[in-house]
Amino acid sequence: MEGFPQHLLEGYRAFATQRLPTEQSRYRELSERGQSPEVMVIGCCDSRVSPEVIFDAGPGELFVVRNVANLVPVYQPDSGTHGVSAALEYAVSVLKVKHIVVLGHAQCGGIRAFIDKIQPLSPGDFIGKWMQMFIKPGEVVEQREHETMQDFTIRIEKAAVFRSIENLMTFPFVRERVQNGAMNLHGAYFGVAEGSLFVLDRATKEFRSVRAAL
Repeated sequence: MEGFPQHLLEGYRAFATQRLPTEQSRYRELSERGQSPEVMVIGCCDSRVSPEVIFDAGPGELFVVRNVANLVPVYQPDSGTHGVSAALEYAVSVLKVKHIVVLGHAQCGGIRAFIDKIQPLSPGDFIGKWMQMFIKPGEVVEQREHETMQDFTIRIEKAAVFRSIENLMTFPFVRERVQNGAMNLHGAYFGVAEGSLFVLDRATKEFRSVRAAL
C-alpha cells in the first residue's frame, strides 16, 4: 500500500468502523441479489458535485455515470466506443430504471472552458472534442447583449442539461420507455456555494428551487 493516498485509507477505516456495521446487511443483500436502482443520475465528474452526497443516497440506490459537463451524446450506433451510451443502455435495458436525472451544476469547468475557448482546450484535444457535442452543427453560442458573464455562464450550464435531455431522446430504447410511460427524464442544477438544488419544470422550462418547495 506504499504510496496509496493516506486520507483515502483513513476514510475507509472510518467507513469500515462506523458506517459499514450499520449497513452490512444491505451490502450482503446487494452482493447476493444484485443491484436494482430505480434512478440513474448523469452528472459531472467535478469533485464538488457528488450525486450520492447531494441526494443522501445509500448503497444500491443510484446508478451513476459522470463525465465532463454532464453531457449525453446523440445516439450513434457506429464502430466507436461510447462509455456514456453503454452505461445508458445498461441502466435502461438491463436495470430498467424508472427515472434518469441529468444533474448540472454551477462553476462547471467544462462549460467555462467551452465559453472561454481557453488553451489547451482546443477542438483538437479530448476535452475540446467532447465539449463540441454540446452544440449542433451551425449553432452559435454567444453572450447576449447586456448579459453578464456570470449570467451567461449559468445559462449555458443549464442549457447543457436541456441538451442532454434532448439527446437522451435520440436513443430508441430511451424514447420507447419514455413514450410508454415506463420511465421519466428529469433535469436538475446544483449550486455549489450554497448547496442549493433546482429541479427542471418541463412545462415552463424553468429550474425551480427545491428549498422553496420544502
